[in-house]
Amino acid sequence: MDAKKPLGDTSNDFSRVESAQSGVAGETARVLDHTAERALCRKFDFRLLPVLAVMYLFNALDKGNLGNAQSGGLGHDLGFVGDQYNQIVSIFFVPYVLFAPPFAMLGKKYGPARALPIMMFTFGSMTLLAAAAQNFSGIFALRWFLGMAESAFFPLVIYYLTTFYRRGELARRLAIFYAASNIANAFSGLLAFGVFQIHSKLYSWRYLFIIEGSASVLFSFFAFFYLPQSAATARFLNEKEKELAFHRIQVDSSSVVGEAFDLKDSLKIFKYPVTYAFIAIEICLGVPLQSVSLFLPQIVGRLGYSTVKTNLYTVAPNVTGAVMLLILAFSSDLTRLRFPFIVLGFTFTFIGFIIYASITDVNSEIQVAYFATFMMCWGTSAPSVILSTWYNNNVAHEGRRVVLTSVGVPLANVMGLVSSNIFLQKDAPKYAPALITTAVFGATGAVITACLGTYMVFDNKRRNRRQGVKIDARDVPTQHLRDGPSMDEFRWFL
Repeated sequence: MDAKKPLGDTSNDFSRVESAQSGVAGETARVLDHTAERALCRKFDFRLLPVLAVMYLFNALDKGNLGNAQSGGLGHDLGFVGDQYNQIVSIFFVPYVLFAPPFAMLGKKYGPARALPIMMFTFGSMTLLAAAAQNFSGIFALRWFLGMAESAFFPLVIYYLTTFYRRGELARRLAIFYAASNIANAFSGLLAFGVFQIHSKLYSWRYLFIIEGSASVLFSFFAFFYLPQSAATARFLNEKEKELAFHRIQVDSSSVVGEAFDLKDSLKIFKYPVTYAFIAIEICLGVPLQSVSLFLPQIVGRLGYSTVKTNLYTVAPNVTGAVMLLILAFSSDLTRLRFPFIVLGFTFTFIGFIIYASITDVNSEIQVAYFATFMMCWGTSAPSVILSTWYNNNVAHEGRRVVLTSVGVPLANVMGLVSSNIFLQKDAPKYAPALITTAVFGATGAVITACLGTYMVFDNKRRNRRQGVKIDARDVPTQHLRDGPSMDEFRWFL
């Protein structure tokens, strides 16, 4: 399809165009018909994002409800001794990392629209079964299978959205989706607050698992039949909209739309040094991200409130974290810049943890201490979303994109192993070693991100000088960028 012709001048046989992988001829990745593209994006926004956001909300609830359950007596009721709580937190991350790449590859092969609901059904079932756990061994085994079920969920959601949205539209959509995680953490606190008011023969934390697990299982059936496999099969689009959707992704997301997965070719992503910089940033992000996700109730517990109030006081920091995530992600898309906002997020994290760790008398500085928990939440969610968007924006090859995301995202999450082993009961309630360690990871992440972003700026200028042009990522269609930085036309999406 000639991008300079009206859509009506093209063939209506979209399926033939897609199956032949003929691509879309275009000299630019810039938007040519703003009105048509805005209308198409609105359809995707209303049809896809709410369902995916709810799915991720339940994903985050089922993964992060352990802290609430522990504050409600899980460890005491199941007879935990020593560091057994830390062990059940840690074991989740082993299968989470091991199974993410193979499950993501299977999801790419069979389609995220089918794989994601199946994963949701599985992790919901594991949460539901946790309500029946009678001892440490039972909950330990269920956490292993929960880690397997959730391992490739977020990488596949990211890949799924890259098949519907342009690179410059992705951050704010991922932010809306990822904000469900912050809302989940806030809602988890509210739900725990309500559930812990229940007085019956059944332990209150069992009700927490029953409610959250049942909701996940039920919603997975709806999602399985609702989510479209691709824009080409979306029943809510007409033929012209399907052609436009294909054109958008061909010039501003993928080198070949719907390319069959080739493992050997996809693993070539690890030939590029920048891949390891992205992975290093994910690792630095993982410690503060998981520390807040898993241990915010324990951090807030230092303020001296009751168990019920402690869970309630985790709500506001998580809600403002979601708001900050949206502000930074929308700003990132508006400016078409990624790395400055990632650095800003890491800076929030560093400051928040350092402030909290430096307070010696929490009773006399309780407002400052509580404000520091807000900064912790501001600085964890935004870098995660914008970082995932950043490296997806710079990888046009769909298979390599899936591989990098399925390695990077789980590595950030496996740093929960670090978090769960630095927040030790013997350091309670201040957790000074854990807070300082987390702050250091945040500072390191900011430095690496700034260095990588600076390199990309200078490399783009070098490429422009060598070719005698002045262009950026918007001027080069992704259909020409299958081999990434190896190609002279390539420009980094900053």
